[in-house]
Amino acid sequence: MKTPAWTRLDNASIIYPSCRTRKYATIFRLAVTLDEEVSEPLLGRALRNCMKRFPGFRYTLDNGFFWWFLRRLENDPVTVPPFAMRPFNFKKNGGYLFRAGCDGRQIILDFFHALTDGTGAMTFVMSLTAEYIRLRYGVDVPAGKWVLDLDEEPLKEEMEDSFDRFSGTKGSLDKESRAYHLHGTQEAAGVLNDIKVSLPLDRTMALAKENGCTVTELITAVMLQSLQDVRSRRPVLGDSPFLKVEVPVNLRPMFGSRTLRNFSSYVHIGIDVRNGDITFDDILQEVKLQKRLYVNPHRITTRVAANVALEDNLAIRSIPLFIKKLAINSINSHKGENYCSQTLSNLGDITLPEEMRRHVRDIDFILGRPQQKSGACACVSYGNSLNLNFSRKIRERGFENAFISNMDKLGIQADVTVSRPSEKATVNAPSIPMRWAKVGMLRTLLLI
Repeated sequence: MKTPAWTRLDNASIIYPSCRTRKYATIFRLAVTLDEEVSEPLLGRALRNCMKRFPGFRYTLDNGFFWWFLRRLENDPVTVPPFAMRPFNFKKNGGYLFRAGCDGRQIILDFFHALTDGTGAMTFVMSLTAEYIRLRYGVDVPAGKWVLDLDEEPLKEEMEDSFDRFSGTKGSLDKESRAYHLHGTQEAAGVLNDIKVSLPLDRTMALAKENGCTVTELITAVMLQSLQDVRSRRPVLGDSPFLKVEVPVNLRPMFGSRTLRNFSSYVHIGIDVRNGDITFDDILQEVKLQKRLYVNPHRITTRVAANVALEDNLAIRSIPLFIKKLAINSINSHKGENYCSQTLSNLGDITLPEEMRRHVRDIDFILGRPQQKSGACACVSYGNSLNLNFSRKIRERGFENAFISNMDKLGIQADVTVSRPSEKATVNAPSIPMRWAKVGMLRTLLLI
């Protein structure tokens, strides 16, 4: 497949470059813990070997007169020394919108969300890990759901903007109310607190089955209960009574997409405590009903169609980029994260071939520092561990403590790991030269 010199951002990505600053960017991390210390030279070799199979990851962000776009890179990516999870300079990173490295036994990759979502990133990271294992131990890992065959030609569908392909013709957006936000002492810019809460997957699944819900629904209900607990203990005049958890939804299974770019939407699931606190059983019932109501192809298609229509509107497309940026930032500031109290992003159960399971000990998924709300939760299952990483920008951990306590009341004991605040930048990281594909000046200026 011939890789184009440039491509448009997918519909979900348009907001991310606009909101990006030197101190803030929408990034997330995937980390794979192996049984032995990782060799950085071998990891770098494995990374280069992966790039031909993943041409959609060989792009950097550029801007025309009307829109941002992705421009193909001609230089290879390189691994960097251990780095904190914070915004990074793309140009100094060789232009790449992800950075890769290792720290002890961990393979670590941070992604800028404009490049891909959690599912696309996990496919890349698992394929990279499989190639590293092949180089390190001489073991061929068979291809599967999360591991692509590096000898195969990339599929055209893997680089498509599935929002354009699967969106409906008519759409509308749901009306939202301002959500409750946790209060606390905000950490300095660049500081991210992370608490890893590991639950036994078998017991959590059994509890979910017993309550007639999914694991995501169970965790969402406990998060809402924990938000309610914190709000009741520390009432503040003017606090919103609407407690909401934003739950991203992977749209690939729903529409049959194979894209490795962004293809997810979200639903806001919540409770209204204007008339007092709600029991956990009632919260769980609300979560189950709302999840089934909101996560269906008809409602999702309507929302996607509305977003795509805004992007395709000729009047909007013709507005110069600097004005678009001001407008997008203003809308995101007044709406955006104001509509949710917390985020729960669940990548699901990662099942790997036996050849990888021998060496992969753990997998972590972490969301970066949010812009407005206090924190977020990223979730992934591997083996018999359901790993939840609660990241936050405030010092207090009352919400996380309430979550752990509420899970304990349900009979699920958590293994808790508190990470040191992520505040240091990459140590001695060299500036990596960048070379990108030529794009005609006229096309760059008139890209609409």
